[in-house]
Amino acid sequence: MSAMCRDRSRGFSMVSAIFILVVLAVLAAALVTVAGMQHASAGLDLQGARAYQAARAGAEWGMYRIVNPDAVADPPVALPANDVPNCWTPAESVPLAGELAQFSVSVSCARVRTTELDRIIGVYTIVSSAAFGVPQQPNHVSREVQVTVSRCKNPVNPGFVC
Repeated sequence: MSAMCRDRSRGFSMVSAIFILVVLAVLAAALVTVAGMQHASAGLDLQGARAYQAARAGAEWGMYRIVNPDAVADPPVALPANDVPNCWTPAESVPLAGELAQFSVSVSCARVRTTELDRIIGVYTIVSSAAFGVPQQPNHVSREVQVTVSRCKNPVNPGFVC
């Protein structure tokens, strides 16, 4: 009878070993999946930071275009001495270089013109959007930056800084 007990215990140890191997395989697969997701998340985080910098570069380009419109107009357009510059329409695409060249950047502008005493004031809202990848896809990243800039002209005293 003791020989029969030994045979049963041998079969039980085999089942236990297979169970432990299956559990370890499931744990290893879970670790690989989590590590892969963490790697993908870090990559998207980096792309998000790049998208923000691309959008910021577009916003700075828009601000420069408002502050110094003669420098970016092709051909250069002289501003009227007694007015603030107009916005560009439609939204313009801004090409970037280096690591940011992979992003499509679109910059739009809206102007509100008002007067205060004898001064003409233009308040500009510049919206810059940067995107990478195709929307609804896992690698799509986009960021938007909005800035407000004002420009003032004094037709009575052109040398006066508002």
